[in-house]
Amino acid sequence: MNIRFPHQIHLSAAAHALLRGSAQRLINFYLPPRFVFFAVFIFISAFCMPLWAEDVSRGPVNIEADSIAYDRDTDVYHAKGKVLISYDGGTLAADSVMLNKETNIAEAEGHVVLKSDSDTLEGDKVIFNTVSRTGVVYEGRMFAVKNHFYLKGGQIEKKGEATYHIKDASATTCDGDAPDWRLVGRELNVTIDGYGILKHGRFLVRDVPVLYIPCLPFPAKTTRQTGLLLPRMAYSRDKHGLDIEVPFFWAISKSTDATFYQRYMEKRGFMEGVEFRYVAGKDTFGTLYGDFLYDQKQAVEDAGGGVTRNWQSGQKRWSYYWNHETRFDPTFYARADIAKVSDSWYFRDFSSHNYYIEHHAQSDDRRFRKVSFLGNEALGSLSSGARIYKGWDLYNLTLLGRYTDDFTKSSNSATLQTYPELTFTGVRQPVFGTPLHWEMNASYDYYYRSQGQKGHLYDLQPVFSAPLFLGRYLRLTPEVGWKGTFWQREDHEAANDDGRRDERNLFTAGIGLATELSRIYDVGGTTIDRIKHTVKPEASYAYITDVDQARLPDYVAAVYGENALSYGVTNTFTARLKDKDGKVGYREFARVKLAQVFDIRESRRDKIHPADAKRPFGLVEMEVDLNPAPYFSFMLRDTLNVYSGDWIRRNYDVFLKDGRGDSASIGYHYEQNFVKEIDFSLKAVLTRSLDAQYILRRNELDNRTLESTYGLAYHKQCWGITLGYSESYNDRTFMFSISLTGLGRVGR
Repeated sequence: MNIRFPHQIHLSAAAHALLRGSAQRLINFYLPPRFVFFAVFIFISAFCMPLWAEDVSRGPVNIEADSIAYDRDTDVYHAKGKVLISYDGGTLAADSVMLNKETNIAEAEGHVVLKSDSDTLEGDKVIFNTVSRTGVVYEGRMFAVKNHFYLKGGQIEKKGEATYHIKDASATTCDGDAPDWRLVGRELNVTIDGYGILKHGRFLVRDVPVLYIPCLPFPAKTTRQTGLLLPRMAYSRDKHGLDIEVPFFWAISKSTDATFYQRYMEKRGFMEGVEFRYVAGKDTFGTLYGDFLYDQKQAVEDAGGGVTRNWQSGQKRWSYYWNHETRFDPTFYARADIAKVSDSWYFRDFSSHNYYIEHHAQSDDRRFRKVSFLGNEALGSLSSGARIYKGWDLYNLTLLGRYTDDFTKSSNSATLQTYPELTFTGVRQPVFGTPLHWEMNASYDYYYRSQGQKGHLYDLQPVFSAPLFLGRYLRLTPEVGWKGTFWQREDHEAANDDGRRDERNLFTAGIGLATELSRIYDVGGTTIDRIKHTVKPEASYAYITDVDQARLPDYVAAVYGENALSYGVTNTFTARLKDKDGKVGYREFARVKLAQVFDIRESRRDKIHPADAKRPFGLVEMEVDLNPAPYFSFMLRDTLNVYSGDWIRRNYDVFLKDGRGDSASIGYHYEQNFVKEIDFSLKAVLTRSLDAQYILRRNELDNRTLESTYGLAYHKQCWGITLGYSESYNDRTFMFSISLTGLGRVGR
């Protein structure tokens, strides 16, 4: 039997509200450390009050049941046996339902199940008003698939369209009837897109209470919401001592927000930081960050290269960062990346944790996570820039300004800055439909510094080429070009007006020859049935005229005459793979490349004395990449001096992993007389719940360990604990953290 009523029954919002809103953000306030500042408790007390909202809407509802009876005297419908109430966005099932037509009160009993999207609410009894969409669920149980969250309540009262009051509330992400941890409270008031209040809250571990908070406010929005964020705690023996950071998030408007970082370092003092984010339109957004610290730590250090410090307490330390982007269309955009710090020691002192490390991103796909540099102690310089780019099908134009801080120098006054730089590029294209092609690069730069040479620089470089195909396999590409460089100095070092203005003209010519040969081998394997071997030999000749560059300013790069032949060969091996379902895939499992340059001019040079040996053969560059299986990879980058037999550079990286989750990597990086470093990391799955980790970074030239880290991670279905110890050449750090699945992590 099926009856359609004019009013919609809408209880599925309960699952959406309590699970997607409140539970997802509950941890932001639930586990504050016991020593959080007194101001936090003032904030909590101020918000311990009911926050209700009500919105009434109407709509149709269908009721299906084995039998539906109507009592004319009481104006009540009685539905029994497999009752199903359907409405837009969800269903309500029960053994029996009574609906009072006059009061619009419905009472459902017996295995009540309410579903909305992927969320489920169950209870023994439900009483609700089909017009105001308010009611009560007794012995309610809720589950949200997206957050893997379980909520229970002896009584769940829906007081409005998005407002709920839960008595004897319980929340967890643990499976099973006896969860490892739970958040419980005598009362829970929550408003969707508002606040939630948990009163007489407790954190239970296996039903044992370990933390009590009398009143706990938390944001219950599914979107951004003002409130405290998860605190961060650490201990650094040598640099900071006890290190606590409590961020506060402020949702100013739909298009702006701010995060205030309150950080206390026992040995340094308080650091105040603020991040401001904005969206000014669909394709205009940005981030502004700044911090300040009145550093109380004394320091006497020498970083080499003349960069020393002898600080007494009371140093002003600061940094700021601004990222902005506006896209007018896919080919026209403006972007700014501005960053500056108070001193060259900033990233050395705060290398374990700072805003720039936390928001570093190598990719450009996250709108508010675009810090392009990794702000750790290895950062030798910091560059800021702003650019405007416009592209067309065959041309593009870029206007750029750039400023650089060199941390390896005691003063930045001699560091060359560029503002502005204007670059015009024309990609390779046919000339009036003929076989002749041309391309163009033109640029203007103004180089500035307070000490040293500075001035204007103009570059113009057109290149003409004529690609030819000799048969099916051979491609020949001759090209000629000219590069004109013009400068005008504006410093006081130029002797006269003639020395201030000058130019350099270079003529270039070259020819390239390349081919590609391949063969397919049928190996007949179950997984690999074919292997393709490709050989790509290449050779090119380059000629650049030799000109006098004695009067060249030091901000103009020297271009030396060239008469050289470059040649190389690349071998690649590609396997065709078939899985058990017959699907075909491909993997390039091996690549080997060798390349070298032969200097014709050097081979013709006259020797000054017998010991002056000619050395026309350049360095041999070798590249090897092996990926025979998903569990193994190897990379080699070597450079050989054929005359001395010395390896100028050696770089080896090996990565191993297995199906259990064990992994290991080892790297050896060597540059003659400069770098000799070994990097090793190991992750071992000791049991299903226990992992061990070891990291070693060692500088063999200085016989110094850069980093040595030991860690243990114990993880269960809904929680985990991490213990660790890290020792570097200038600090020791102890790490401890507890993570609750679906809620977050506390500690470091």
